[in-house]
Amino acid sequence: MARYIVSRFGQMIITMFLVSLLVFFMIRLKGDPITIMAPPHFNEEQVESLRRAWGFDKPLSEQYLVFITKAVTGDFGKSMSHNTPAMDLVVGRLKLTYLLAGVSAIIGILIAVPLGVLSALNRNSWLDVSVSALASLGTAMPNFWLGLMLIIVFSVQLGWFPVFGSDSLRAIVLPATCLGTGMAARLSRLTRSSMLEALRQDYMRTARSKGLKPRRVNVVHALRNALIPVITALGLQLGWLLGGSVVVESVFAWPGLGRLVIESIHVRDITVVQAAVFWFSFSFIMINLIVDLLYSVVDPRVKVE
Repeated sequence: MARYIVSRFGQMIITMFLVSLLVFFMIRLKGDPITIMAPPHFNEEQVESLRRAWGFDKPLSEQYLVFITKAVTGDFGKSMSHNTPAMDLVVGRLKLTYLLAGVSAIIGILIAVPLGVLSALNRNSWLDVSVSALASLGTAMPNFWLGLMLIIVFSVQLGWFPVFGSDSLRAIVLPATCLGTGMAARLSRLTRSSMLEALRQDYMRTARSKGLKPRRVNVVHALRNALIPVITALGLQLGWLLGGSVVVESVFAWPGLGRLVIESIHVRDITVVQAAVFWFSFSFIMINLIVDLLYSVVDPRVKVE
């Protein structure tokens, strides 16, 4: 186990290095980043002074060396719009983004797993057809459209929840529901198919022939084995939640990292965008590592080599 964790951390370092290359050169595809960052009213002398201050007058290789050296220590430079370190801004917004993603994941799991199991146990029934239809509908609905509909119904018309902000617990209900619904739709279909596959295995017939209670057979034997692909998908979905929060946070004015990225793009604050991309990448990699380690918890037969 220890060797596996060390190996995964080595892979994480390589992945983050590749992310740094991608971020560094993608920003420079359109030429000098200063032409993007500089305010429109700057004259040539001011633009040149800004270029020297940010080190964009140096060769590209030297720029990358300086960039990656500082990035390792968490230094992505100062935000031009806030005049504070970019990483401080990103870390300050992370808590709310992680909170939103965590609550959304809980909502998605609580909806998806029970419905997927019930749908599999009642195959081809009206419940199975209804769950499948709702799952298809939830997968097809864009986040921004669902968010707007939730605001119109539950905020504007019924007045049950605030339209925007994060000042109270009620404020997280609508954005978390918006994200969690899409996640539940995808996970419920996977749970159903995985559960159906587990129910057809030989060990299920053996368990039934021993006279075990149906609940024990379905939960202990079938569901536990069916959860392995669901956990894999859950890890991917958590990464999707972090990325999807960019749109949802803008719709609900949730002051998280996603909204900060949108605001930074609008004002051409490249340093903040770079820091945010690094955090999104790092978070996704750590989620995948945790998911891999959970395999041995759900199924003791899985040995991490």
